[in-house]
Amino acid sequence: MQYLLSVIDDGAGSATQTEQADTDAFNDRLRAQGQWVFAGGLGSPDPATVVDNRGTEAVITDGPFIEAKEWLAGFWIIEAPDLDVALRLAAEGSKACHRKVEVRPFL
Repeated sequence: MQYLLSVIDDGAGSATQTEQADTDAFNDRLRAQGQWVFAGGLGSPDPATVVDNRGTEAVITDGPFIEAKEWLAGFWIIEAPDLDVALRLAAEGSKACHRKVEVRPFL
């Protein structure tokens, strides 16, 4: 089963060199264990643009989708046999990147 591990940033500051190194090591472990699918980091939501084309024409709005003190800073997509393993990996990822991590299964 695949899970999305979303990294939540609270604006406390960008990742330190230690956090980056720990995250790289975590990524390497995921690859070595065959649990890596894909991952990526995201920049600040400040330059975001929202596109809403649910009406008769697209509406484009500058700024993030929602004003919040926390935002999605990155993610992992992992393979795990069950939620317990996904939660264990999320705990390891959270420790490595020093951020909160939300776990959600793909349907």
